Amino acid sequence: MHIEEDIKLDYRDVLIRPKRSALPSRAEVDIHRAFSFKHSGRAYRGIPIIAANMDTIGTFEMARALARFDLSVALHKHYGEDELVEFFGSLASGPGAFYSMGITRADQEKFERAMNRAGEAIQFVCIDVANGYTEAFARFVGRIREAHPGIIIMAGNVVTGEMTEELILRGADIVKVGIGPGSVCTTRTMTGVGYPQLSAVIECADAAHGLEGRICADGGCASPGDIAKAFGGGADFVMLGGMLAGHDECAGERVDKDGKRYLRFYGMSSRAAMEKHAGGVAEYRAAEGRETLVEYRGPVAGTVQGILGGVRSACTYVGARQLRELTKRTTFVRVGPGGAG
Repeated sequence: MHIEEDIKLDYRDVLIRPKRSALPSRAEVDIHRAFSFKHSGRAYRGIPIIAANMDTIGTFEMARALARFDLSVALHKHYGEDELVEFFGSLASGPGAFYSMGITRADQEKFERAMNRAGEAIQFVCIDVANGYTEAFARFVGRIREAHPGIIIMAGNVVTGEMTEELILRGADIVKVGIGPGSVCTTRTMTGVGYPQLSAVIECADAAHGLEGRICADGGCASPGDIAKAFGGGADFVMLGGMLAGHDECAGERVDKDGKRYLRFYGMSSRAAMEKHAGGVAEYRAAEGRETLVEYRGPVAGTVQGILGGVRSACTYVGARQLRELTKRTTFVRVGPGGAG
């Protein structure tokens, strides 16, 4: 047993300290990023915000809506092979969408068939498991990299620098960071395992950037200010789930209650998700997600505009003319027990 004494922080534990700025308006801020990835060598340009690969969020409809803003979507892995091939074949230019997969034999076989049929149309792949610390997962990432040297691989989830380095060395271009911070994730409660998200982002970004890799902060953002904090902490990409729930582009059951309309939203390790996709919770495991109702919010475009406006405004408060400058100009101030509000 070992106890770490260092203080670890979540987004709610800090605020960004303002600085004098020469920027006349948030309209002067460019929140696009351009990357060249370590292993694939491919280039990316877009606004580095990704809709999560949850079956209610990572939909074709969400991908088409967010593409108009230069945002990306990690599609959920439960679409059929034919649907995925047709979708990727129809993609126009832009930051693209991620094909998502687990690490089972069936996942890999489906992916290989889709790659054979869609070819160059699939450029981004998200290899996603709840626990990215297993040797089986690291080996799987290595096998996919060896078989497909030209694709952009995002892999996770992890929360520590040493495993971030391991996944990059195995072939990941982007490491997905976060265990337990999501609004419908109960891993911390059910297992006692996790890591405060802002500290995880800071430490994993430092590890990744030393190896010319990238990270995606996955989970824990409840407001545009949290997204700004993630970028300020060094995240290259930020993945959103709950902030994009409740919109027309989401899947999931519609529920009318007390005169209002809601959409059902749940974590992908919840009982609801496992009953839908796996026939129930296996006897050897427990559900690590919860189900909730999110009030209907109409088209996602309005929410996206608010998110992008908030991030631009954060940049103006510290004088960052481009999003890539935000982390260099960020000073975090710890706040009291009540949180950042």
